[in-house]
Amino acid sequence: MKLLFDFLPILLFFIAYKVYDIYVATAVIIVASTVQVFLFWLKYHRIEKMHVVTLVLVLLLGGATLYFHNATFIYWKPTIVNWAFAIVFLGSQFIGQKNMLQRMLDGQVVLTSQIAWKHLNFAWVAFFVGMGAINIYVAFNFDENTWVNFKLFGMMGLTILFIIAQSVYLARHIVPDDKVDTKNPQP
Repeated sequence: MKLLFDFLPILLFFIAYKVYDIYVATAVIIVASTVQVFLFWLKYHRIEKMHVVTLVLVLLLGGATLYFHNATFIYWKPTIVNWAFAIVFLGSQFIGQKNMLQRMLDGQVVLTSQIAWKHLNFAWVAFFVGMGAINIYVAFNFDENTWVNFKLFGMMGLTILFIIAQSVYLARHIVPDDKVDTKNPQP
């Protein structure tokens, strides 16, 4: 359910584009992202960082798209989001005891070593850099309709494939529940 909630603004953007045009779709994603953050806050009394980053970029780049009547700004949004996450994940390798991925999954997954966490985190960095680059390639080498289709189906499909690959890697390095030391969960 949360995955659908996270992708809802993109889905609404897609529908609005197919029915109207890129400018109506941009206005829709601005409203949908704002409502998404507000509803999440109402339900959980907190705000997710990913939603806020996306909202800020949608407001800035979507606003520029509407103001200048130039879709180039909204084309850059997925790339900037992905590259921002790449920077955060990469930076987390050098700040604190745990990298970003380990912080996110801490308490849910115990891995056999810190090296496994490092490999997983670096894989996410590479994934985010790659997704940003692919978005730019599609946005500026194909027509707008292809980019909109890629934004929904291509990016979601690549993300699902990457998560499956990560799951295979995790399965090889996860500590079974019956082997976890509850006083010191990390080996």
